[in-house]
Amino acid sequence: MEANGPEVLRFMREALRLAVESARSGNGGPFAALVVKDGEIVGRGCNGVTGANDPTAHAEIEAIRDACRRLGTFRLNDCDIYCSSEPCPMCLGAIYWARLERVYYSNDREIAAEAGFDDAFIYDEISRPVGRRVLPTRHLTLTGADEAFAVWKALADRVEY
Repeated sequence: MEANGPEVLRFMREALRLAVESARSGNGGPFAALVVKDGEIVGRGCNGVTGANDPTAHAEIEAIRDACRRLGTFRLNDCDIYCSSEPCPMCLGAIYWARLERVYYSNDREIAAEAGFDDAFIYDEISRPVGRRVLPTRHLTLTGADEAFAVWKALADRVEY
């Protein structure tokens, strides 16, 4: 699809409309996302963090979950995602794991930060060595800790991610 073609703009306008709806709902923040496959919306999500008491209930995560349920797969490699705002680090990770083809977003992280949604500290933390992060994190080395990986590698019928 052409980056600023009519279909792309139509889907982005719908994501932005849903974001306004989400902001008005009081169920979460002013964010929404759509997953689109072959010109059809196959997943929708609005931020539901406060309503669900779930810090992972971001719009992108909800849209990915909805699309995966509807399509019966965890791979969305033939799909695009339209986000009302630039995805946060968690959502970006989920987008990569879902193997989405393209990401379209409207509001950037600076606009989100001005509204109180500032992810800069997370981007900073990710770039620091584990031992220098604000959140105390320790690597514990235990004998046999890698057993689950050995079992996984030995499975003949495993489904690769």
